[in-house]
Amino acid sequence: MTKGSMKRRNFLGASAAYMFGYSLIVSAPKGAAAFEPTDERSRRLAALGASKSAPYAPNEKLMKKVSLECDVLVAGGGLAGICAAISAARHGKKVVLVQDRSRLGGNSSSEIKMHPLGVKSPRTGWREGGLIEELKLENAANNPQLSWEMWDLLLYDKCVSEKNITLILDTSLCGVAMDGDKIARAYARSDTTRHIYDIKAKIFVDCTGDSRLAMEAGAEVMSGRDGSAKFGESFADFDPVGTRQGSSIMFTSKLYDKPMPYKPPVWAKKITPEQMKFRSIKGDGLAYGYWWIELGGDGDAIADNEMLRFELLSIVMGVWDYIKNSGRYPEAANRAIDTVSMVTGRRDTYRIVGERIMTQQDIMGGWRNFDDAVAVGGWSMDDHPAKGFYASDRRPCRQFGEVPFYNIGLSSLYSKDVKNLMMAGRNISCSHVAFTSTRVMSTCAVEGQAVGTAAAMCIDEGLLPAQLRADKSKLRALQQALLRDDQTIIGVRNEDPLDLARSASVSASDSADGSKPENVLTGIAIDSRKSVANRWVADASAERWLKLSWRTPVKISSAQLTFFGGYPELSMTHSDYLLKHMHRGAQKELVRDFDIVAELEDGSERVLASVRGNAQRLVRAKFETVSAKSLRFDFKATNGDPRFVVCEVRAYA
Repeated sequence: MTKGSMKRRNFLGASAAYMFGYSLIVSAPKGAAAFEPTDERSRRLAALGASKSAPYAPNEKLMKKVSLECDVLVAGGGLAGICAAISAARHGKKVVLVQDRSRLGGNSSSEIKMHPLGVKSPRTGWREGGLIEELKLENAANNPQLSWEMWDLLLYDKCVSEKNITLILDTSLCGVAMDGDKIARAYARSDTTRHIYDIKAKIFVDCTGDSRLAMEAGAEVMSGRDGSAKFGESFADFDPVGTRQGSSIMFTSKLYDKPMPYKPPVWAKKITPEQMKFRSIKGDGLAYGYWWIELGGDGDAIADNEMLRFELLSIVMGVWDYIKNSGRYPEAANRAIDTVSMVTGRRDTYRIVGERIMTQQDIMGGWRNFDDAVAVGGWSMDDHPAKGFYASDRRPCRQFGEVPFYNIGLSSLYSKDVKNLMMAGRNISCSHVAFTSTRVMSTCAVEGQAVGTAAAMCIDEGLLPAQLRADKSKLRALQQALLRDDQTIIGVRNEDPLDLARSASVSASDSADGSKPENVLTGIAIDSRKSVANRWVADASAERWLKLSWRTPVKISSAQLTFFGGYPELSMTHSDYLLKHMHRGAQKELVRDFDIVAELEDGSERVLASVRGNAQRLVRAKFETVSAKSLRFDFKATNGDPRFVVCEVRAYA
């Protein structure tokens, strides 16, 4: 960013203000129509060496082969895959992201409509940070109507706007070619476009959720419940060994100003009060649906998908019939179903065996001994009966052994067998008990950011993931890179030798709530809900300033600030329970308007950047290199909070 004002702009036509944050956000690439060779996607394919040859094989005479070469292939476009792809791309690597559907977001997409959750921020006072924070904050600011389709489009925009990402939709990974114990190339098939993609890469990342890439490569995988004998876990005997959690279909409904009748189809299940004994339909379920309409844990969620879809749809229709026509829910009289998913939301299929298998004991405290921490989780160990809805004599979930947060290590994010294979999402290396916590989407997303950053570092250093993990200096560098990108890692602080702020003294116009200016240089960018030990706070009723000063002038070309983005749950959701604690719009606690001013060697001042309309937690400003005696941040307004809150300040040459 150069000197001047960052003007407000619309996101894909939305009326909400554009946010200047983690990355400059631009509209989806403009240019010629998609079928012309000058469009953005064709340029990216050409840059990857794309060439078509026909036909692919004698028995595939309609399929054309497209050969690509990139640094990182990411298979799977859920939140884990999106964050893996974006993080690798922002660290300078050419990325191909392959998604088997037309929409990104996985279980959070409009096709399924499950809200991304993870660390319970009302309890901790902070969220995961990093890319998932960026996505959620942008969605809050620019999609206040909480349209699921706009969430899809936001994720699409994020990927196509990264110049280093080539996105390929409606394409399923279908095979690999091995070179010893490494993947040499992967194959992906699109019957929509009649293409077979032959993709050569250096690092391959499995974010499919179902471990398709790993299984094609012959990596060892695990599936289902392990039983207490395997890892000594006290929570492991919830259901028989080998069974899993099931898949769900969600629905939504709308409230109208008149009665809305409902007649179920003939194939709808007839639901009885006994089946609903432990399945409450109070609260936000009438609007948002029920995650507990779940089946398939006693079968195979992949092979049985078509049967499960029909059975789940029949239960959805039956549950709605029960709500509308049983006479027990008069508050539903004016409600009508608005959407019903035709895609099952899978929870539990296959997990890839890594160098470390994370267990219940790790989540309950063993994580403190991890020296390779790269991401954080915080969902409870949340197990569901294998029979799902048909386990009507049991509650639909068991949530206990709850912990506020824990670290996830790099050694659970790469295959022990296939040396250039990494993973993020539902398929990381963990026991089934640990999986019941790590499976939620915000946790999957931060795993993805960690893997994408690690993949980029592996390529830069000429290392394989296990070699990076084994090199203590490289491992520390990875952690520092993640912290710089606002990824939360408990117990690891900023020790970046390139951060000029660490050698500065800090002062401020004034401070509030017992905070001190030097709190922004503790190296920790999070705090508990009531603490200001790692925050500077000031009254926002008037302009305030914070200043870094050096004994001798330093050359600076960029600065970054980490603000406080609030502590309520923040998610794309239609859940009334979550929405009543959420603010739709730019989060009030974030600093909205500020200037960055340098004091030059001759004593004069220069405004290096003016940021207006910010709605992000992490803000980076780039400017022409100056030799500065000090850097002053002049804070002018928040998005509504009566206090300015700054968690961290950094500066770089």
